[in-house]
Amino acid sequence: MSEQRKPEPFSTVPRLQLPNVNRRTLIVGGGLAAAGIVLASQIRELTRGRASVFVAKNQKYDGPLVQTMRDGLIACGLVPDQIKGKRILLKPNLVEPSRDAPHMTTHPAIILAAAEVFRTWGGDVIVGEGPGHVRDTEMALVESGVADALDSMHLPFSDLNYEEVVWTPNRGRASKLPGFFFPRSVAEADLVVSLPKMKTHHWVGVTAAMKNLYGVIPGIKYGWPKNVLHHNGIPETVFDINASLPQTIAIVDGIDCMEGDGPIMGTKKPMGLLVMGTSPTAVDATICRLMDVNPQQVPYLALAANRLGPLDKRLIDQRGEAWEPLQSTFQMLDKPHLRALVRHRGVLVS
Repeated sequence: MSEQRKPEPFSTVPRLQLPNVNRRTLIVGGGLAAAGIVLASQIRELTRGRASVFVAKNQKYDGPLVQTMRDGLIACGLVPDQIKGKRILLKPNLVEPSRDAPHMTTHPAIILAAAEVFRTWGGDVIVGEGPGHVRDTEMALVESGVADALDSMHLPFSDLNYEEVVWTPNRGRASKLPGFFFPRSVAEADLVVSLPKMKTHHWVGVTAAMKNLYGVIPGIKYGWPKNVLHHNGIPETVFDINASLPQTIAIVDGIDCMEGDGPIMGTKKPMGLLVMGTSPTAVDATICRLMDVNPQQVPYLALAANRLGPLDKRLIDQRGEAWEPLQSTFQMLDKPHLRALVRHRGVLVS
């Protein structure tokens, strides 16, 4: 087992240090959102940091995705020369694929485009996923159309649900978990690229770059759908996983999205967007604003604010398109725990 952290050579925005906050402050109960806000307020005085997020509009799955990703990542500070020879893990969202609902999972064209970008820059690219709702990963690859896509580029795939694991200490400490069993291809990656689908989520409101990384956790150790994590708190474990992983960046599939009863049962919402950046927290904050959701009210983002990255729009340098003209209200389930996330009651659905 290896507990040594790797250097973080990619982002021009240094990963923020986790401050030495009393653990009692970090363990939150029913009033999680309020506690997260208090936590963020305390830490704001301890850390400062900025991040860049690139938004591209009018995107299509058969369009020039490779060029858009190259432009966007460079605009956010990624240096292509630093990718050469590095192990790059692409992590799409294949939670419960269905040919009848392709808007549920990351489109194969997004995976192929990202793979081409990092291969062109000299990276050693592998695709990995541990679907949260299905034990048959091969079926998930076929149903999502990803199997054929991987074959077309001879891309290796790692089944993260069953791979050999490496113990890694919990650097977030928001949950009671002392550490995580990460699949070896995750623990040994130089860079993890989260490739989520832009969706609503019936428990935490929004799922994008940070929540997508639940899928690096092996089902063989944590069950399906990652039950050990759920029992220790979804927001807390989302934060902890992100704090404990190797360097992570994000490219969000926001072309055909999901609203309403996400992340599985919702309806398709076309947006035509690609959103990316070297800070998954800042990317998710921008995703929330595009969905007309207050990122400060998303519990795991409230925990991450100013620790893993910024939420405040004044600390996020917008590249590409401005998010304001592209904002489109996403329908959200009419549930008490979700009402604080939306400003317009009329978009709640049952």
